[in-house]
Amino acid sequence: SYGQTGSGKTHTMLGGSDDSSRGIIPRAVEKVVEASKVNEVKGWSYKMKASYVEIYNETIRDLLAPGAGHSEAHKIIHENGSTTISGVNTEIVESVEQAHVLVRKAAAARKVEATQMNAHSSRSHTIFILHVSGVHAASGSTLSGALNLVDLAGSERVARSGASGDRLKEACAINKSLSSLGDVFAALGSKAKHVPYRNSKLTYLLAPCLGGDGKTLMFVNVSPDDDSSEETSCSLKFAAQVNAVELGKGGAKRNVTSGMNAKPAQEKDADKSFSDEEKKEKKSKKRSKDDNNDDSGDGKKKSSRKA
Repeated sequence: SYGQTGSGKTHTMLGGSDDSSRGIIPRAVEKVVEASKVNEVKGWSYKMKASYVEIYNETIRDLLAPGAGHSEAHKIIHENGSTTISGVNTEIVESVEQAHVLVRKAAAARKVEATQMNAHSSRSHTIFILHVSGVHAASGSTLSGALNLVDLAGSERVARSGASGDRLKEACAINKSLSSLGDVFAALGSKAKHVPYRNSKLTYLLAPCLGGDGKTLMFVNVSPDDDSSEETSCSLKFAAQVNAVELGKGGAKRNVTSGMNAKPAQEKDADKSFSDEEKKEKKSKKRSKDDNNDDSGDGKKKSSRKA
């Protein structure tokens, strides 16, 4: 969820305390758990693990860790088609109720401060990460994937929020990372050769979601307040820019291994394109070799005539 401070992003993602006002995170987790139960009758067994982090002043903080202190030790690792964050706690999720407990625990640890625009202003971006892995025992097939549910800190104009001291430092970090997110979408929209994922921790963590192998849905929240019309206009322009971005054709790629010896479908596509290049290179070399043989043969014929 994206938007100015105080526009309802956290409520969109977390919702209220009663069942009818639940937000995106509890509803999404419920759908994943329900789908896993349905597929169990088809022979699939699933494991789900969740982590919950925030990015505060460009530092990753584990919201499920006791004390949840800042730590530079948490590193983002993109490896073997998956993304992990070193040193963060992960919790097994087997039911919606367990996910609710984790969300409440993380919400209590999140960095929140008061500004002139919002009495409970989120001063960090939070990411709820649900890793899902499945095994079909009869066929030996496996699958894996991750769902990232992101509550972005609100963009804010310092003149209106009255931020100073630590609040000003937080506002600058928030606006810088949101600007980096905009730069990534601009690069993707223009199909630039270089996409600046590494310009912020937020964009680097979400790179697999934004880079074409994943699928991304963004909610843009706006405020109905007349005084926020300028911020609303900026948010809607950003929404139009994001909406024009095409993240790869055919939707998200499924990381599925069919049988024990098969490669993941994602890797198969890569292997296929590589083998096509190899074939072209081999054909080129063969043509070059044939040309050389023809030249050599012509030389021998000329020599025999002279003799």
